[in-house]
Amino acid sequence: STSCNSPSEVHILVSYHALVYVSTVCLDTAILCALSLGTAELLPLFGNHDVLGGLVCMWSVAITRWALICSLLLSNVDLKQRAVMKRWAAAHCFLGSVYESCRQVMFGGPLESGAGPLENPWFLVLNTVAAAATCLFWEITFPDSNKENNRKEKKQKTMVLFIRVICFLKKDLVILAGALIFLFLAVLCELFALLQTGKIIDALGSPSHWNDFPSALFLMSLFSFGNTLSVGCREGFFSCAISSFTRKVKVQLFGSLVFQEIGFFESTKTGDLASRLSADTGLMGHVVSLSTNLLLRTLIELLGIMVVMFGLSWKLTLLILMEIPLTSLLQSIYDTYYQRFSKEILDSMARANDVASEVMAGIRTVRSFNMERNEALRYSKTLLEIHSLRTRRDVVRSIYGLLRKVTDLGIRVAMLCYGQKLILSGQMSTGTLVFFIFYQRDLGNRIKTSVWILGDIVNSLSTAEKVFEYLDRKPQVSTDGTLQPDTLRGHIQFHNLTFSYPAYPDQPVLQGLSLEAKPGQMTALVGPSGGGKSTCVSLLERFYQPQDGEILLDGQPLQSYQHQYLHSKVAMVGQQPILFSGSIRDNIAYGLKNCSMERVIQAAQKANAHEFISQLEHGYDTDVGEHGGQLSGGQKQRIAIARALIREPQVLILDEITSCLDTESEQMVLQALANCPSQTLLVIAHRLKTVERADQIFLIDRGVIIEKGTHHELMEKRGKYYKLREMIFTEKADLKIIL
Repeated sequence: STSCNSPSEVHILVSYHALVYVSTVCLDTAILCALSLGTAELLPLFGNHDVLGGLVCMWSVAITRWALICSLLLSNVDLKQRAVMKRWAAAHCFLGSVYESCRQVMFGGPLESGAGPLENPWFLVLNTVAAAATCLFWEITFPDSNKENNRKEKKQKTMVLFIRVICFLKKDLVILAGALIFLFLAVLCELFALLQTGKIIDALGSPSHWNDFPSALFLMSLFSFGNTLSVGCREGFFSCAISSFTRKVKVQLFGSLVFQEIGFFESTKTGDLASRLSADTGLMGHVVSLSTNLLLRTLIELLGIMVVMFGLSWKLTLLILMEIPLTSLLQSIYDTYYQRFSKEILDSMARANDVASEVMAGIRTVRSFNMERNEALRYSKTLLEIHSLRTRRDVVRSIYGLLRKVTDLGIRVAMLCYGQKLILSGQMSTGTLVFFIFYQRDLGNRIKTSVWILGDIVNSLSTAEKVFEYLDRKPQVSTDGTLQPDTLRGHIQFHNLTFSYPAYPDQPVLQGLSLEAKPGQMTALVGPSGGGKSTCVSLLERFYQPQDGEILLDGQPLQSYQHQYLHSKVAMVGQQPILFSGSIRDNIAYGLKNCSMERVIQAAQKANAHEFISQLEHGYDTDVGEHGGQLSGGQKQRIAIARALIREPQVLILDEITSCLDTESEQMVLQALANCPSQTLLVIAHRLKTVERADQIFLIDRGVIIEKGTHHELMEKRGKYYKLREMIFTEKADLKIIL
């Protein structure tokens, strides 16, 4: 909790606090020696069996020790650390007195440690270690610093995430209930099988009990079979529940993603989304399986073992339970580092997936520029980053495993030492201690498993946070419109539009732009690249929301129209159309239910696509391949045009569609469009023939309209449109000369 400016200051501070701690322990030992000698002389005054007098002496010694430590050593420690050290000193000084007092209230009997722990030096060592571990566990779990509120908020957030994950299992409660029933049956059968095993051992060890052997063997076999059957049924039920859970999460996540605005996909990489859909949803299912299966089973077994151990020796059981705060402390520290590394690994894996997807999608470009080695090296660097993070995570895991082994060894040594004392005092037999050791091993395994599962659940929940972030995200472009008129004229009006893309908010693309597209007319947008032409189309398609101004369709704001209705009346064909895996027929009838083959053929004929489709081996059932890779650019363009024409939209947007078409196909498409006199046609084109036929032309540059009018009117003005036409004409002439 103390900030330092350099590593040397940190080392000095740590050394100082270590020195204070060691000095305090040494001082307390000296004080305890002196006070123990004095109280040993006072005890006979109360009587050798006066428990009350012994407790009074113990509490007096503890209070004196705590007061001397606080006044002599801790007064020079800074305020922030003084509170921590005082809490440790209190635990260190009063732990023995509290233990003896509670034991007397519950069980009675003579004092174990008396007034002088010097008779049992191990008690002083054990008391020191227990107090330090308890205080350290308390300070980490409930820190007295400014970060306490953040830690509480983090725990609350984790609990909310866990509850939300479990809520996905509401519809599978019957399956989950069956799994829990078999879980309890499996644990009960296992415990009874162990009990019968003990009876078998007793029967074999004593000839007088040999008659009990057959019945014990039968019951052990029966319970073992019941355990095996219950375990198999439990795993089957849990597998069904987890499979259903994962499917639901993936469906909801995918449904949430596809409704996000286009700007979201431009700022979020595809590899990241794919990683959330595949890896993270699987980890969420992992949380369910651990929390409802392994954790419950382990806790039930832990409870049963503790009941048996308390029956054998409650003193040794309390000693062994010291392992819980120590293991929890180690797990808490381990989880902090593990969560950080896990999150970084997942992010790195998402970046690696994004690199691989990007290269595979653009393999033609990579090959044409001879960048195979460079892209392989780039992918190798991302994998090297993942390897480095995993190595660091595994080092932390190894250190954590080592410390757990040392803790377990220390608890076992303390148990054997204290067990020897109990045997010498006649409070326990050697056979009972041996039996207790076996149970201690099982108890330790259950404690470690429980703590590990809880930590793993917390680590897995950190991945669920990103999934729920996407699930809860509301699209910035609303689709809540409800307007669905019976007839739509297709009158479009842009009023003072101002727009900047979300990734570049300080770079306006449109600045107060206004234009009008009337039904039955062809409106052309021309101008240099980057001037804002395609942006107008994107706004009309509701891909983005303008920062200022509005778009009216038949006098109504565009956002007031119902989402599905709007896109059934407004269709767009882009310059680089995307086809989906499947047949040509499926791509033309994309999004239409019960679309007849006659409509598909008519749309293909209008787009001048029917001829080349008929020449294919499978005709309209030909698979186009991924992204239409089995077709040429012109063929994909004509199929995309047919996909738009089959809907018979009132507003048709053509964004440079003639760039991949030959002259004959272009003329046939334009002729087909001319046969729809009531349709509003918005065209972005550079070809002169397309532009010349337009009823009105808008020249857009840097987000504003420079000129507008018909082709003849703009040519007469001899403005920028005229210069643009002349430049295109000159370039074509030069190209012909070169050819």
